[in-house]
Amino acid sequence: MRTSLTAITILVLGSFSLVGGLASADEPTNIVFLSWKASQPQVWKGLIRKFHRENPDVRVKLQVGPHSSTEYHAIVTQRFKNKDASVDVFFMDVIWPPEFANPGRVLDLTPSFTRQQQAEFLPGPIAANTYRDRIYGVPCYLAAGLFYYRNDLLRKYDLEPPRTWSKMLSQGKAILKGENDPGLYIYSGQFKQYEGLVCNMMEFIWSNGGAVIDSQTGKPTLAEPPAVRAVSFVRNKIIGKAAPRGVINYEEPESLDLFIQGKAIFHRNWPYAWSIANNPRKSRIAGKVGVGSLPAFSGHTPASALGGWQFGINRWSRHHQEAWRFIQFMTSHQSQKTLALGAGLAPTRMSVYQDPEVQEGMPHLKAFLPAFERARPRPPSPVYPMISQELQRFFSRAIVERKSDVPALAKAASKRIQRFLKLGAMIQK
Repeated sequence: MRTSLTAITILVLGSFSLVGGLASADEPTNIVFLSWKASQPQVWKGLIRKFHRENPDVRVKLQVGPHSSTEYHAIVTQRFKNKDASVDVFFMDVIWPPEFANPGRVLDLTPSFTRQQQAEFLPGPIAANTYRDRIYGVPCYLAAGLFYYRNDLLRKYDLEPPRTWSKMLSQGKAILKGENDPGLYIYSGQFKQYEGLVCNMMEFIWSNGGAVIDSQTGKPTLAEPPAVRAVSFVRNKIIGKAAPRGVINYEEPESLDLFIQGKAIFHRNWPYAWSIANNPRKSRIAGKVGVGSLPAFSGHTPASALGGWQFGINRWSRHHQEAWRFIQFMTSHQSQKTLALGAGLAPTRMSVYQDPEVQEGMPHLKAFLPAFERARPRPPSPVYPMISQELQRFFSRAIVERKSDVPALAKAASKRIQRFLKLGAMIQK
């Protein structure tokens, strides 16, 4: 990026070219990887040490930010605003690539991350990193909404895991009647007003054939019948009925706690919940848990909200080549295998799911894979944070107020989202 007029031009345009660094042959090039606070830091540090052994001309300096996605986002955003070149590689949440790509803050990886290479990854994460037919991140690990259930109770009543939401309710009612436990509920999910609510509600809408924004026309479809019916179902059948009324205040930890305390039959959460639910030191139902794809409405297919993290390269970094080598290493088959077995993280490379050691060490991944393959990203837009805030307000009011006018609320929210989308289109120009 620093040795030719062409490279400088490419840098200005935000594209990616593998041009050598300025470091002498005797001294390694230092690059900075800005990461959030990992739950298994020893695994990440071990991979970095291995990278050093295989790449003696590069040294990775790890900077650890907060674990909170919101706080980490604020740090990354501020550095970008300052055109700070001190960070080379950073993590992106699955909803950030359009936000960072549109103003040219993250490097365009399209010239080096080829279509053939992209095909080695699950389609959902690739779609989330793609904006206006260009790709800006390499998926590191993923998450998707999963359906956990009390396998022991289903077997006790000779039931199969439900494939539809209505079947879940009927099975739950039968189990409640048989168990005669007033503290037992059918369902537990995340319905507090925050981003998790958007994920939960999108899964209901998608699984009814609806959408928030039409992928073909780019217009809001929140007020269309499939979306309205799905939201009404949650208000009328889930909140205070299948799930306790308090679920409107639940994020992931609270909803999971209800499940692992044996107080819910079915539960929606991310992949991390598997190890907790089966840890006898934390869970009263360890060894009694099944997992699979979320149900759908009759005549439609299940859908899961995509989560996860990806590597991006700071456009203003002076070490694009070395940063790319590091990302290639960290997203290789072997590194993703290490993160899976050592940190319990779900791989984004399809080949890792076929690895015999991974299949033996993490047999539950086989049950995760169908949901991962169907996982869908939230609407890609440079103004997604504004869209998300509107969705959070709409979903919360629609399901919390017992007599809410869902069609009217959806229509009003759609109008506001349309204004945001117009603003996003202006920003894109």
